Amino acid sequence: MVESPFDVEIRVGEILEAESFPEANKPKMTKLWIDLGEEHGEIQSAGQLDHHYDPDELEGRRVLCATNLGSVRIAGFKSEALTVGVPDEEEYPILVEPDTEKDVPLGGLLF
Repeated sequence: MVESPFDVEIRVGEILEAESFPEANKPKMTKLWIDLGEEHGEIQSAGQLDHHYDPDELEGRRVLCATNLGSVRIAGFKSEALTVGVPDEEEYPILVEPDTEKDVPLGGLLF
């Protein structure tokens, strides 16, 4: 199968660390450090997660990340992936997570 440069890679990661990001222009931002496993390493991401999640409760959680969209700088923080979520009624993200009852490997690719 030939891969298109427009295909989005969504991989499983585990949040190693999270902290509020008040320096960002958007409200309710959180900085994330995410482990994508041995093959893909650690990345950083920023998202509007403080509306629904306390940074302490995010640590250890498995999430889905779009990893091949490039990176952006947000208030000096390099965000290398988009942590996948769906909007609530107020347009704040709710994380999309793999089934916690199953052993899903870090770095696993969504298909």
